Amino acid sequence: MKMITNSALIIAIALLSAPISSETTENLQDEEAENSQENASSTPDTPDTPTAPPTTAEIAGGVCAGCHSADGNSVIPMNPNLAGQHAEYITKQLIDFQSADGETPARNSPVMTAMVAALTLENMQDLGTYYAQQEAKPGIVSDDEDLIEQGRILYHGGNIDSGVPACASCHGPTGSGIPPHYPALAGQHATYTLAQLGLFNTGERANDKGVMQKVLARMSAIEKRAVSEYISGLK
Repeated sequence: MKMITNSALIIAIALLSAPISSETTENLQDEEAENSQENASSTPDTPDTPTAPPTTAEIAGGVCAGCHSADGNSVIPMNPNLAGQHAEYITKQLIDFQSADGETPARNSPVMTAMVAALTLENMQDLGTYYAQQEAKPGIVSDDEDLIEQGRILYHGGNIDSGVPACASCHGPTGSGIPPHYPALAGQHATYTLAQLGLFNTGERANDKGVMQKVLARMSAIEKRAVSEYISGLK
């Protein structure tokens, strides 16, 4: 009897220590793979981290910088300097550039309308504040002294004969402007100023309730050029 018991024990140990067949190994691997897939499918997807909205400096350095430079001191004469401009005035212009329901905006410019399309009111207010805090660089002074003198007289004294009021009455003697309706002009590119005077004159730009159109209707072409060049040298 003891012999039979010992024989059974030896057989049991032999069975336990016998190598696992390749078929058994494959079955175990298949079971592990199925369990891994089930665990993966039952694990909830991790929600994407929301992207933070761009800061005002990022908008200015990205969307606006190509035309106005990151600090608002444009190096392109046809594009205005924004540095040092009144915050309220910049915000109003940005609002006027936006198109509501596909309608023509108050200030019509396809380029600017596209640029401000995605901006919120808060974005526009923040951009106004941002550019108002930037230091404006001096403008380029023309070497045509006679033209500059004519512009100086017109800017500070107007033209009594034709009824043109002095520019300084709305924009200040140094071109600092009177917020929120009258922008700072000192140091602005003469090319840009002259272009805007032309748009006001023809009525293509009329987001100022027609004030500038009434003034410009009385100004000659040379007077517009002279005052634009004079404004560029104001500090």
